[in-house]
Amino acid sequence: MQGPSPRVCVIGAGASGLTALKALVDAGLSPVAYEKSDRVGGLWVFENRNGQSAAYRSLHINTSRDRMQFRDYPMPRDYPDYPAHPRLARYFDEYARAFDLLPRIRFETAVERVSPRPAGGFEVALEDGSSSFFDAVIVANGHHWDPRWPAIPGTFEGIEIHSHAYIDPGEPHDLGNRHVVVVGFGNSAVDIACDLAKSGGSGSVTLSVRRGAWVLPKYALGRPLDQASGITSTSVLPRWAARRLAELWYRARVGDPRRFGLPAPDHRLGDAHPTVSDELLPLIAAGRIRAKPGLVERCGNAVRFADGSRKDADAIVYATGYRVSFPFFDPAFVAAPDNEIALYLRVFHPRAAGLYFIGLCQPLGPIMPLAEAQAKLVAAHLTGAYALPDVQTMLARTEAERARVRRRFGDSPRHTMQVDFDEYLAILTGELRARGRHAR
Repeated sequence: MQGPSPRVCVIGAGASGLTALKALVDAGLSPVAYEKSDRVGGLWVFENRNGQSAAYRSLHINTSRDRMQFRDYPMPRDYPDYPAHPRLARYFDEYARAFDLLPRIRFETAVERVSPRPAGGFEVALEDGSSSFFDAVIVANGHHWDPRWPAIPGTFEGIEIHSHAYIDPGEPHDLGNRHVVVVGFGNSAVDIACDLAKSGGSGSVTLSVRRGAWVLPKYALGRPLDQASGITSTSVLPRWAARRLAELWYRARVGDPRRFGLPAPDHRLGDAHPTVSDELLPLIAAGRIRAKPGLVERCGNAVRFADGSRKDADAIVYATGYRVSFPFFDPAFVAAPDNEIALYLRVFHPRAAGLYFIGLCQPLGPIMPLAEAQAKLVAAHLTGAYALPDVQTMLARTEAERARVRRRFGDSPRHTMQVDFDEYLAILTGELRARGRHAR
């Protein structure tokens, strides 16, 4: 973009919004951010006043500190390898203060509507009735706040909550003393099942698993798993060889998940999000968690599973993911049906100049360094240092990338935004270095 500095709005002051603000300020721009909460940190703020945080009391990160941290602002060295949410919230607050970002954020201010203007740019209307005009809008509202509920036949007489509403075994429903079925096999499902099983209450825990996953330990070779280069890196070996070695290591280290009543993964290691837990398999082996197939019917005060068995239940916790939602857009302008939205490099809207998305991806690894790299690319574009190709080229390349994602990760709403951390970070870094010249 040429001429006067563009007026830029950032929606959200979680991890993605903060790194977007920093990148814009570093590029000499004067952005403003709108945040529904009274503080920064987004989903990592436990019991966040914006009502959108999915943090539960026992939540820890499942990617290691050194991989997750912003490259421009390392986490304190006295943080553990896998810090809990209070330290993450403090880290984001310190990040915002270190780079003097707080004065640029309008707290407790929700964006009601973002509308494109015929002459270019956007009108941003706020919940207080005011509105402002911007040349560019950066969407950083996150994608772990709008719960996705499965369609399961029947009715249930007990408690049904989404994992988004889970706090701990005592709150809000005394789940530690109930017979609970947790539906899902992602990190939240396993964390919650283990949390309940360790609570010491009089209840029971059943984990309903529809599709197998690779259950990975947090450590390998004495280091956090995602830093154990002999297991996870493809910098020396071809991908196929590195993956084969990792799978052999897994079978020697972990064994066959079917021994624990879990389905075997139906995909290769690295072709879907793994589940990271040191606790699940020992708790299953100890009889404190029972694994069952997918939940297929609600039967009053019981449930039925895909193998035909039934289980009396007092509560169901659905750890079934989230929908990608943009409540401030007219769906005719921007929407993500089935969590699908076509974005060039997962950042740039091909048909809406000046509209950018930060953090709207699902990496096999941490999100924060990727959001940081995305933000730097957007700042470079807004200041004219990075050029985009024409619309048709962006659309064609976006569809080609989507086809590649389908081939590798599968065609489902869970994997529409999947990226490989190292590959994607290398692409973003290469784009910034090339300044878009190769895109023409």
